[in-house]
Amino acid sequence: MATNDTDPILTMLDTVDLTVRHQLEARADHPEIGGRVFLRTRDEEWTYRRFRDTACALSHFLLRRAVDRSDGAPGRVAILADNHPEFVVVFGACAIGGLNLFGINTGLRGETLSGVLNQSDATVLIVDPVYLPRVEQVIDDLAIDRSDVYLLTGGVGDDDLWAHIDLGNAEALGLPDVEVTPETPLVVVYSSGTTGLPKGINNNHLKLLTAGLFVANQVKLGTDGVAYACMPLFHSNSMFMAVMPAFYEGATVAMREKFSASGFVDDVLSMGVTYWNYVGEPAHYILESIAAKYGDDFDAIRRDLTDNPRNRLRITMGNGASPPDIDRMIDWFGLDDMYEFYGSTEAAMSVVRKKSDPRGSVGEITDPAVRILDVDGAECSPAEVDDEGRILNYDQAVGEICRVAPDPGLFQGYFNDENATESKFRDGVYRSGDLGHVLIADDVRYLFFDGRTDDWIRKDGENFSAFQVAREIAKHPGVALAAAYGAPCPISDEWLMAAVLLEDGAEFDPQGFFDFCEHSCADGAMDRKWFPDFVRVVDDFTFTETKKILVRDLKRAHYSPRYADDPVFWRRRGDTTYRRLSRNDYDTLRAEFESAERLAVLEPRPA
Repeated sequence: MATNDTDPILTMLDTVDLTVRHQLEARADHPEIGGRVFLRTRDEEWTYRRFRDTACALSHFLLRRAVDRSDGAPGRVAILADNHPEFVVVFGACAIGGLNLFGINTGLRGETLSGVLNQSDATVLIVDPVYLPRVEQVIDDLAIDRSDVYLLTGGVGDDDLWAHIDLGNAEALGLPDVEVTPETPLVVVYSSGTTGLPKGINNNHLKLLTAGLFVANQVKLGTDGVAYACMPLFHSNSMFMAVMPAFYEGATVAMREKFSASGFVDDVLSMGVTYWNYVGEPAHYILESIAAKYGDDFDAIRRDLTDNPRNRLRITMGNGASPPDIDRMIDWFGLDDMYEFYGSTEAAMSVVRKKSDPRGSVGEITDPAVRILDVDGAECSPAEVDDEGRILNYDQAVGEICRVAPDPGLFQGYFNDENATESKFRDGVYRSGDLGHVLIADDVRYLFFDGRTDDWIRKDGENFSAFQVAREIAKHPGVALAAAYGAPCPISDEWLMAAVLLEDGAEFDPQGFFDFCEHSCADGAMDRKWFPDFVRVVDDFTFTETKKILVRDLKRAHYSPRYADDPVFWRRRGDTTYRRLSRNDYDTLRAEFESAERLAVLEPRPA
């Protein structure tokens, strides 16, 4: 791959305003870069010049429709869609027009979907046709007028976004006459909701470009690099770690609508992918798909994948992969490195693991402001571990990952939510909502990620609200009260666990509860990620002084028979009912954790 030493983009950055609008204009007009492929799918390619022209034409239309209701200034656009090139074009149009783009999580539905859309105060909604039925279900509750809902692809008549765009006149239109500065808001990315709606994180032009520069330099993407975007574009992972690094370098983004484990290898080979950004479990699923195809025929893996001349994949970067999966991924794909990266969506802090760092860590803490704090705000002790990596002083070592500094780093606050912003960064402390511990080796502080705090659950690479899940589970007619929380998973992230207190006289029906959850997913009340993997049936809950369920103890006990005698029911992917978790089942799970080198996650303290 080419190095940055010969990259003409670096010269541009010295003279061009640090906005996506002006940087895009410079790339599209550059005699070499303008004709390069920016976006690539299996069916089509968009050069930087074509991308700029289309985004420019779209920006004029959006500026006529998306205006601030209070003063008529450039306003807000919401998008609910999978990964299409047109999604990125909408992003480009908002960058050119000084508009604020709200990427809506495709897992939202019902009152949460309508609540997020109304909170955004967007006046235009662009929808992937597959999600239009969800919008139609809540259309009467939306502040957005039905006439301002447009289809991103496949529209007919007035609801076709592209029917309103004069592509043939794009050059004559030129850039719209609006002021765009590095501080102009560009994208709002939604993080986890806890006891309410998901919170929108503000990101201006400068922050997007900074993210692109950092990742591109970290992974040495190069001008001939091809980043593979299969993680959702509505989240920061793909936008910050795939689209923007490629944009910074004048490189290419290869796109797939949704992640596919079985299609990953073919995409890598056919689209010339050199770099992939991931989140947790997808890496494991890819490896399992390869193992299912080849079994133990490693010579065939070497022939068809590792040594395949079409295999250009050299670097991956993400979070949540287990050490054995990292080893297999590097070996089977012949990677130069697989970077484990820790960073909150708010981008207040970041840590990157190198090959030489301790196994299981997310890297060396180079920012002295990053610390582990307990519930009282005191700094936790470094971890003491046994030969199996289990923490001997768990209560003293594990706490919230925080950044103690007078500034919040790149965190630019939550959209229209000063209270949430002040709660996240107060008294000089940025609170990530993540649990972790520090291990000191050779006088170097290494960070280990230990899951979420009580209000968040992270599953399959996405964060969502434990409160929302518990609220849906509590609608079961036999459940009097419910709590939801993350439980240890041997692959990465968390499994979802629920604790339920039944109505007087009710008995837990494993099949009936499974069917209730399945129906809730089918009719849109629950996202499928909310489907509990484990259910603990309790005689009663312990409550805080403010009468909230004390989730901390439930989370620590999870499904282990060591901590509680309550009956626990569970399911595997593909099961059609719940079954009682036996000691043999737990021992089988324990062996999976041990194989994945994650036993310390399952049993953080010695028995």
